[in-house]
Amino acid sequence: MMRQSLLACCKLYISESRNASALDSIERAAKPFHPQAAIVNKFQDLPYNRVGYTLVGQISALGALHRAALAMVEAAFRVINLESHTGSHPRLGVVDHICFHPLAEASLEDATRLARSAANELGNKLQVPTYLYGAAHQGARTLDSIRRELGYFHPNFPQDPNHWTGPLISMASLPEPDAGPKFASQAKGVVIVGASPWVANYNVPIFTENIKICRKIARRVSGRGGGLAGVQAMALAHGEGIMEIACNLLETSVGAEEVQRRVESLGGEEGLVVKKGYFTDFDEEKAVEKYWQLLH
Repeated sequence: MMRQSLLACCKLYISESRNASALDSIERAAKPFHPQAAIVNKFQDLPYNRVGYTLVGQISALGALHRAALAMVEAAFRVINLESHTGSHPRLGVVDHICFHPLAEASLEDATRLARSAANELGNKLQVPTYLYGAAHQGARTLDSIRRELGYFHPNFPQDPNHWTGPLISMASLPEPDAGPKFASQAKGVVIVGASPWVANYNVPIFTENIKICRKIARRVSGRGGGLAGVQAMALAHGEGIMEIACNLLETSVGAEEVQRRVESLGGEEGLVVKKGYFTDFDEEKAVEKYWQLLH
């Protein structure tokens, strides 16, 4: 019976990876909800100063998945201050992005209900301006469109144009949020919450410090720039002498192998050495498998 339960995934991206005690506090916040909801993957990226958690839970278990995610969010707000955060990955807040995905026999409508419930609590209980996207948004607004509206892609650290530091945007002039107050705390920022089919994250390192060339490559890889359909890509600094083409794969028709070939081809045109890329998370089947393993 348990294996027939409807499952959903919550991917939770938090703007911190270097403070071990802060991450421990965030992870401990989810433990009371185990085994109905569990962390099945943690991807900690030091150059980006960002951590991604993948939680899987049973939809019917009294809201355990979204309650575990919200407990982690509350903990993150207690132990992280956006004003003192810096990293080479863009972000809009302490908790930058939350997305719910259906797993196994669950539907996108199931994930949408979880996302909207979480967004309402974030906005109204925790008093954080919250923006919806994907199936959770009435107009099916895309993630990249709301990020562009909020200035997500523009570095704000004059000493190093490849880094972000402190609050990213003017918190006094936000567009109307879908939940929560119109004005954001400088310490917390804002949160984006969505629901969508599974999205894979695949990053391809390139040995160079030339961000302009890598941005040109990212544009030619992305569907928006006339490249691969269903692929979103951006160029980011990832340590000394290395850039990454960080990709969201929105459709199953385009896989990592095709993205890798395209980046290698475009990098070769520029005389650059391209490394083998990597996923930052499991695929859907593996996430479900890891969840059941954690129950035993």
